[in-house]
Amino acid sequence: MARALALAASVALVGLVVVVTVFVATRADVPTLPGSLRVAPPVVAASRPVAAEASPAQTPNSPRLSLDEAMRELDLVKPPRARSAEDFTLPMPDGGTFRLSEHRGKVVLINFWATWCPPCREEMPSMQRLYSGHRDGRFTIVAVALDASPTLVAPYLKQSGLTFPVALDPRMDLAQTYGVRALPASFIVDPRGTLVAMALGPRAWDGPAARALVDGVGR
Repeated sequence: MARALALAASVALVGLVVVVTVFVATRADVPTLPGSLRVAPPVVAASRPVAAEASPAQTPNSPRLSLDEAMRELDLVKPPRARSAEDFTLPMPDGGTFRLSEHRGKVVLINFWATWCPPCREEMPSMQRLYSGHRDGRFTIVAVALDASPTLVAPYLKQSGLTFPVALDPRMDLAQTYGVRALPASFIVDPRGTLVAMALGPRAWDGPAARALVDGVGR
């Protein structure tokens, strides 16, 4: 009798372990990725989903969004206190370098991404349209690739037709400096070099809210 009870208890314990293992293995809401990074969950409060097609243009009669309205529309977070964005110099796929402080006087969108990150790839067409629409020298983007193998980045950029600056951070040193824990992650820096807003997850960077953000931060 005692042996039968022990056997039954062993079977029950094994079954419990299997159930727990399957549960953990099938959790897919925020999957674990290289270097402890995670793909950011969808942004429920976003004004609209990011799409490969251009967002509707703002008509002349459309009310212009204020900076605060634009930040709410894009679901951006303000830092708890004003601070300068950490300066950095990173290599680029074409052999050049990107240094943040050399772009003082511009609004800079720093975007952390990777080629293996689906929502990162999802938002990049809208980033390209935002970049292409601001060729007046007052705005730029630097997309910091966290791929462990930098050789994957250049082919992806060529295939996707992306022309904004891209930098390489394969050891994720800069990502750690900026406290990045999930991708994509974006940081808005004003012309004085102050970090003014942050975003976790993809955004529609080509709509009226994004354009109003660039204009408002650049004043």
